[in-house]
Amino acid sequence: MSDKTWKIAGINFDHFHMGDLLRQVYNHPDAEIVGICDEQPGRMKEAVENFGLSDSQVFTDVDACMKACEPDMVILCPATADHAKYVEMVAPYGVHVFVEKPFAATLAEADRMVAAMPADKQLIINWPLRWCESHIKTYELIHEGRIGKVLQVHYYDGNRGPLRHGADKIEKDPGPKSESWFYHKSKGGGSLLDYLGYGTTLAAWFLDGAEPLEVTATVDEPEGLEVDEHSITVARYATGLSKFETRWGTFSDPWIHQPQPKCGFVILGEEGTISSYDYEDHVRVQTEACPEGEDVTAPKLDFPLQNPVSYVIDKIEKGEAIDGPLCPEIARIGQKLVDAAVLSSQEKRTVKWDEVEVK
Repeated sequence: MSDKTWKIAGINFDHFHMGDLLRQVYNHPDAEIVGICDEQPGRMKEAVENFGLSDSQVFTDVDACMKACEPDMVILCPATADHAKYVEMVAPYGVHVFVEKPFAATLAEADRMVAAMPADKQLIINWPLRWCESHIKTYELIHEGRIGKVLQVHYYDGNRGPLRHGADKIEKDPGPKSESWFYHKSKGGGSLLDYLGYGTTLAAWFLDGAEPLEVTATVDEPEGLEVDEHSITVARYATGLSKFETRWGTFSDPWIHQPQPKCGFVILGEEGTISSYDYEDHVRVQTEACPEGEDVTAPKLDFPLQNPVSYVIDKIEKGEAIDGPLCPEIARIGQKLVDAAVLSSQEKRTVKWDEVEVK
């Protein structure tokens, strides 16, 4: 707990995760929501009601919001293709910028976001799976040396579809896909751009920043849709093959009932394996000493490390850099792998790692 009260604004409600993040601000003892902004006032109605916001805290113009509220940090939840544009709009106001996943639609846009930030402020890319106790325990076990050097990461994740739930994971009528930005190619829609970055960014975390040599990807081509609902990416590292699969249309949502295949990660190391599934309270570890495998408890997270908002505030107050999947350096590796997968799926060929570097 500090003497400072963090003033935080939420800008652009394209992604329903804005409601979850604003709730974390609302519940934080040292933070307050000073303003929200979206071009479509109706999209802010739920937040106004949930958090008791006044008319003077609600805006439809970004500059008006920034000037009136003078936030310390801005949470951005625009469509993927608009991430760079919105960072460039708010960064000149000298604020920390918190962007909900994914990093960006392209590596070039991710680099624009980094370049836009003031030297004394931090850019944070939030990946909700980073806050699963199971995945945090997996990272700890890896760095304790429990399974030796990590060789491969296998990832499968998704949900029944982005239109089937809103903030706080509340189920809703999905409505027509054509009316949602999630299904528009120009807005960065599709399961690959929505979910692949989770797997590739957390893989970069588990692999201690290792990069692949080449990438091969394929996507489905649903009739009547501009974007994919299923993708499979294989990345060849010096240590072997890793696989990343994204799916809109799982049989069930993993935060309610794990579908089959189960959503999460399986990690292969030189001396063992770890299975780490989303939202579970344990991981399963297999080693030479215990080849039959054993469950290892993944403890619940305590304040201030239990969610991204409290974690970020704690880090900045301590004068520490954001680390792990939320830092641009690790997230950039994940984004570059996503770019390679997009290129591979479009050209139906294997892509060398250096082909996708921004020139």
